[in-house]
Amino acid sequence: MTAVVDTTPAPAGPVDDVPEVRDHPIGLDATGTRHEFDSLGAVPVPANRYWGAQTQRSLTHFNIGDDRMPAEVYHAYGHVKKAASIVNARAGRLPQWKADLIQRVSDEVISGALDAEFPLYVFQTGSGTQSNMNVNEVISNRCIQLVGGVLGSQTPVHPNDHVNMGQSSNDTFPTAMHIAAYQMTTTRTLPALRALRDAIDTKAQQWATVVKIGRTHLEDATPLTVGQEWSGYVGALDDAIAEIEHSIAGLLQVAMGGTAVGTGLNAPAGFGEDVAAALSELTGFPIVTATNKFTAQGTLDRMVRAHASLKTAAVTLFKIANDLRWLGSGPRTGLMELVLPSNEPGSSIMPGKVNPTQAEAMLMVCIQIMGSDVAVQMGGAEGNFQLNAFRPIIISNFLHSARIMADMCGRFRTFMIEGAQLNESRITENIEHSVMMVTALSPIIGYDQASTIAHHAIDHDTTLKVAALANGVSEALFDRIVVPIDMTHPGSADVSA
Repeated sequence: MTAVVDTTPAPAGPVDDVPEVRDHPIGLDATGTRHEFDSLGAVPVPANRYWGAQTQRSLTHFNIGDDRMPAEVYHAYGHVKKAASIVNARAGRLPQWKADLIQRVSDEVISGALDAEFPLYVFQTGSGTQSNMNVNEVISNRCIQLVGGVLGSQTPVHPNDHVNMGQSSNDTFPTAMHIAAYQMTTTRTLPALRALRDAIDTKAQQWATVVKIGRTHLEDATPLTVGQEWSGYVGALDDAIAEIEHSIAGLLQVAMGGTAVGTGLNAPAGFGEDVAAALSELTGFPIVTATNKFTAQGTLDRMVRAHASLKTAAVTLFKIANDLRWLGSGPRTGLMELVLPSNEPGSSIMPGKVNPTQAEAMLMVCIQIMGSDVAVQMGGAEGNFQLNAFRPIIISNFLHSARIMADMCGRFRTFMIEGAQLNESRITENIEHSVMMVTALSPIIGYDQASTIAHHAIDHDTTLKVAALANGVSEALFDRIVVPIDMTHPGSADVSA
């Protein structure tokens, strides 16, 4: 028999009796189901779970694939619920003991201790309402457990009236999105990019004087040093890092206080500012309320721009990884200027084969991030009127991109960059056989004669010096002008005849 539950909301005012709070560990020692309820009626839920009716409905109606809402969103939501309860208690709208309970459980959410209670799929309502209610229901029932109440009764802590007080999914979910994205990027992605940048810079300095032949259009070009080549990678990463830092700063403006459509209905004056200040204190991030709540809730442009910066960094990483795998191609019939670490066997049939697997993995990660950017762009563009209803797919893709970029940069640095070595004998051989160093002679003997010398060397399969001497250039002039290291620093050589 199903028990009849009184669905009358408990009063929010300070007249409530203060119950004893128990130090009950997380977990429900129960089997079978219990009945939770929402505005549509009663729903059976697993008795060993804290979530309620709306969470269970979402699990039934949106059982789509294996993509779950990232845990980082719920951790960020813990901050949102804690901050809101702090502000509501200070204003006298929420009894302090209820606020203390909500804050205690919010800390459990933030820590990840309740991660198993957030099972919802990414493909759900586009506003994120079901994830917001998942958080509200879990916090409510955990609070009820701590005061010895009946789970599912929504008394004395109600998921809507108390946990969600002054809030809407429409302003809390984008706030949680911004916090989760900013935290992931600043604590994982940017540190990993900076560490990779520094490792590449170390190699650039180590190889600053090693001269090699440059390549343009995949053809031989004039010389540069390996250090100069790798400094180009460093500079590109510097630019990418700076762009990410700039774009994610926009995520520090949050939608809190706008409630349903941006007007702030049901939230007291100053609620958005006060919650933003509390969030700033809780997270350590300089969070502020959005200057225009209609922009903050009707668009997700700041998320789109932030992910675009990850996509741009992926373009940079793709170029670097692709260059390095080609430079390490061989060992006998490729370029083989770079000796890559032998991390694992490369073939199940060819003994001794070793492949540039870290570079390949990096390329795949970059392709994934570029593809995810399309989903983020479309999700950002499809928001209608006062609500962007494509939030779950945007935050899921953003966090996925930020996470795999961070992980891949760490693996690429550790298992490829730090162990890379130069094949200096191959590099020297390339210098000796290059014909494009004839460019240094061009200002002295003229472009046409220099071109004749280059073609002579290619046609007769001889060195540039032999070709130059055969075409009227003195050995003294050639030896003075065609100095590879001088050609890497324009103006260092005497180009007078």
